[in-house]
Amino acid sequence: MAEAGVEAEAVKQAWRHGRPFWGGLFVLLGGLEILFTVWAPLGVVLHVGMQNFIGYLMPIVIILCGALLWFSPAQRVFYSLIALVCGLASWLTSNMGGFIIGLLLTLVGGALALSWTAENRRAEKA
Repeated sequence: MAEAGVEAEAVKQAWRHGRPFWGGLFVLLGGLEILFTVWAPLGVVLHVGMQNFIGYLMPIVIILCGALLWFSPAQRVFYSLIALVCGLASWLTSNMGGFIIGLLLTLVGGALALSWTAENRRAEKA
């Protein structure tokens, strides 16, 4: 019984190390934070016309990029660049990029995903 738990943990760890996990997580959290600030019932925040559509589109694209970084790590460069551009565009379209928190989470996650490599570092040291 204990061996099954160890095997499950090894599979989970191999899955996490085989893709830009932390980059995807930060991009996903940044997109969710930006989306929640677009939904915020603030009287100060005003959405008019096309900006309302783009304000919802940017965080949805960011969330999709975060999920695709996990499930399609071979295209990580493309998805992280799209996440970075959409994160920067959210400054104008989505309440200052989710009141700066979502913007920073997205930029950090995009940078982590962009710099991630699948090489085994332990093999290089040996």
